[in-house]
Amino acid sequence: MSGSEHCETGSAPHGHGAEAAAHRHGDEAAPHGHRASHGSAAGASTPVRPYRALAVTASNRASAGVYEDRGGPLLVAGLEALGFAVDGPRVVPDGEPVREVLREAVAAGYAVVLTTGGTGISPTDRTPEVTRSVLEREIPGIPEAIRAEGAAKVPTAALSRGVAGVADRTLVVNLPGSTGGVKDGMAVLARLLPHAVDQIHGGDHPAEPDRPAEPDRPAEPDQSGGPDRPGGPDHSGGPDRHTGPGVPQRSGGHRGDDPR
Repeated sequence: MSGSEHCETGSAPHGHGAEAAAHRHGDEAAPHGHRASHGSAAGASTPVRPYRALAVTASNRASAGVYEDRGGPLLVAGLEALGFAVDGPRVVPDGEPVREVLREAVAAGYAVVLTTGGTGISPTDRTPEVTRSVLEREIPGIPEAIRAEGAAKVPTAALSRGVAGVADRTLVVNLPGSTGGVKDGMAVLARLLPHAVDQIHGGDHPAEPDRPAEPDRPAEPDQSGGPDRPGGPDHSGGPDRHTGPGVPQRSGGHRGDDPR
């Protein structure tokens, strides 16, 4: 790993030129291809610069240079494809260094922070715990969807303990450490991030598309068959229930009283 990727824990999140300055919440804007909808009518807003996102790799060995970080660059590529201006990846050891990076990112006004690594069940996997300590509101549906996406291919993906939520107006999501887990997570986030970020920053809900009118269903024939309904069987149980042409009636006396 290059020296720029192995950052000290206490340093501020890396930036690219002017984007490195901490933009407070009012300065944030929508991802490329999306329009900010802060109370404005649909189509009335103008294109603006993208939201900023930070990619973080939580790995004891990658941060020590034992092996190359492969998950972080995938986060960067996925976020850039969604139109975010991306910083990182920051590569830090799991645990407290992750907490510090998240706090710095929230203070700097990042719209999105994605982490990879440290979400498993080994003793050193602590990313979910430190992330939860930073969050103000959790969004359990996001990690549930990510686990479901991965478990459909690799059953052990269900062991990931990643969390997601909001701190101030920063959306934080934990992704697994494997490259496959990152790809599955980004596949889910590609469907969610633009709308989620817009909502966190006060955007309106998008109008639902018009649904085609359902065709009128023909009235079903009446099957009640009551005595007052033509064509229905007579279930009244009256004295002439079983009478009709050619059906003799019997008297109500004893059999011995019948004429022979």
